[in-house]
Amino acid sequence: MADLKKGARITGATRDKLAGDLKKKYEKGASIRALAESTGRSYGFVHRVLSESGVTLRGRGGATRTKKK
Repeated sequence: MADLKKGARITGATRDKLAGDLKKKYEKGASIRALAESTGRSYGFVHRVLSESGVTLRGRGGATRTKKK
């Protein structure tokens, strides 16, 4: 992945390449948080780039609450 400066605006071909890389890794099972950590970008940035690239985002994991009767 290209050397990304923290907080630098990413546009054009660089953004397209990053979106493609993130999409592949996410579809192979990486979490948004892991991708954000590895790229040095925020969770929101990675989420937005994935959404823009047409990825179907997974639901949240972890324990789910059930209604008490």
